[in-house]
Amino acid sequence: MHAAAWLRAWDAQGAHRTGTPGDQAGAEWLAREAASSGAAVTLETFELSRIDPVSCWIESPGLRIEGVPVFDSPPTGPDGINGPIALVRLSPWAVYTPDYHATRGASDRAGMVIVCQGAEPGLGLLNAEQFREPYGCPAIHVAEMPRSEPVRLVSYYQRTVAEARNVVATIPGRDRARRTVVVMTPRSSWWQSTSERGGGLVCWLETLRGLIAEPPMADVVMTANSGHELGHLGLDAFLERRPGWDGPDGAIWVHYGANIGAAGGQLSIQSADAPLREAMRYALTAFGQPPDTMAPVTRVPNGETKDIHRAGGRYVTLVGTNRLFHLPQDRWPTAVEVPAIERVAAGATAMVSALAG
Repeated sequence: MHAAAWLRAWDAQGAHRTGTPGDQAGAEWLAREAASSGAAVTLETFELSRIDPVSCWIESPGLRIEGVPVFDSPPTGPDGINGPIALVRLSPWAVYTPDYHATRGASDRAGMVIVCQGAEPGLGLLNAEQFREPYGCPAIHVAEMPRSEPVRLVSYYQRTVAEARNVVATIPGRDRARRTVVVMTPRSSWWQSTSERGGGLVCWLETLRGLIAEPPMADVVMTANSGHELGHLGLDAFLERRPGWDGPDGAIWVHYGANIGAAGGQLSIQSADAPLREAMRYALTAFGQPPDTMAPVTRVPNGETKDIHRAGGRYVTLVGTNRLFHLPQDRWPTAVEVPAIERVAAGATAMVSALAG
């Protein structure tokens, strides 16, 4: 298995934010790796209005703290705004809580400062779930709590029309009447995100190699999508080309989600589908990496399969925990446990091979 080499290559590409040079480098690298396995690979492009920060900071008496815009909040002008400015402590997981939208949308302030509160210090940025429709007041992330109330906030950014790419490989099945299997992993993120995204990419590549070596009965479509941190833009683009695939009569989805094999993390299987849950649990256990938890069948996933869940589709998701989640410190080699990633990849490959026949 080439896991360590793949993870090193991924880490060296720089930050993988959607539509940036690091994202493009990641797409080209992954397409080359997939093609080298013998797969027919397509780069499916989609357009976005990329945010390019120009000036982003808060000012308190005697102190300026640099920050990063909240990517689904409106900008200020270049001179910024004066108070009232709210200070809130939030972790990257806050976007999935029921009161987050109300907090962001409250109208009693001119600006908002999100003080990032991950398991480790740093700029643990929050995903822009409403990237297409910015809401609330201008807001920025900072890594530290200011010593006094901010009196000025600048979140000045420009927008650039840009392209991003989904890497898609199709393995034709021998029985074209069978239900299509989609194997999906996100491949964009705020930073390098080597443990957040790397484990899923290793699983994706190993699954592709396994299916090329032993062709399946069902069609299998492998997609590694950009746009994850911006409200799943890439999945939306993938589905626009394949209407109905997310519904109850559509494809069967296997999702390699975040933090697979993150150092010190725990692995969970998420699905409302009992046979898919059990098949994945059995396969991972057989290869020496049983899940640490089985999420309740009632749990709505947080990542891309949230969209599949809401459409009534069949899916199973692998997702882990990670102390470096959304932090720039998520880097090779200390952020990942390569042997664990290899075991998960082997088990997941066996599961998909069995599912696709």
